[in-house]
Amino acid sequence: MLKLFSGTGNPDLSQEVAQLLKISLSASEVVRFENSEVRVRIEEDVKNDICAVIQPIANPTDTNLMEMFLFCDALRRQEAHKVIGIIPYFGYARQDIQHREGECVSISVIIRFLESIGFNKVYTFDLHDEATSGVFSIPFKDLTSLNVLANDVKKTLGKSFNRDSVVVVSPDQGGIERTRNFGRFLYGDDYFSVSVIEKKRDLAHIHQSGALNLFGDVKDKVAILVDDIITSGGTLIHAANLCKEKGAKKIFAAIVHHDLSIKAPPKIQESAIEKVFTTNTVKLKPEYNFEKLHEVSIASIIAEELKTFKNV
Repeated sequence: MLKLFSGTGNPDLSQEVAQLLKISLSASEVVRFENSEVRVRIEEDVKNDICAVIQPIANPTDTNLMEMFLFCDALRRQEAHKVIGIIPYFGYARQDIQHREGECVSISVIIRFLESIGFNKVYTFDLHDEATSGVFSIPFKDLTSLNVLANDVKKTLGKSFNRDSVVVVSPDQGGIERTRNFGRFLYGDDYFSVSVIEKKRDLAHIHQSGALNLFGDVKDKVAILVDDIITSGGTLIHAANLCKEKGAKKIFAAIVHHDLSIKAPPKIQESAIEKVFTTNTVKLKPEYNFEKLHEVSIASIIAEELKTFKNV
């Protein structure tokens, strides 16, 4: 029997998944103490059940991460048959290599924790680097929301959409394959080109980068910037400005995760970008919302995956 639990990171998403599965969220208690410690308690019988926990590792990242660990431990102690981690947004995924000598490789540490605590399988969405999936020694699946984002973009463009008037753009060299995957959903085939922006990041200063050049033709076209995560908005805004300089008619952005900093929304709202298409992998706080932001749900994708366990 499948039982679905929700962490405090994105309860609205968890509730939507439960409704699609036609089940109720299972009862649990999450208590936060004044010294910032957290306690998790499972409030119903889960013995021999398959238990799934939905919890993004998003801001407050460390708090949500610890809560995820404690959910797994609590379920294990109650003799759950299997514990499945649904991590819509996998925080720390950008810290996947040593960018500078002496740095930690944070994503490897997080994966080791998830494995040792007892998760039987982990799901996430559009991991920053596909190669990270190879670090897991337990079953792992990287789902994608690029299809629902592409459908939303195409719906918005309506009759004005055609192959010659729209170009997909990667805001840096590392995102070319992601942009190409988005393009496949958008165009329905592989017969399209990807424009690429050359980006230089300042590794000594966080959230600082610059767009140096654009390779490809965006003149008189709708440019769609495709990326996995937006935090400060710097990369996206620099890329949009360069597309505008090169003659783009309109500029949209399709971003999977809106892990926004507090200063990002007003900057993006005032930028050359007309609309930001994104998902609800991260709970959108009211103070982070802005007019140009358009959110689409990934609940149906999660529900479809969990149907496999529902009648086991």
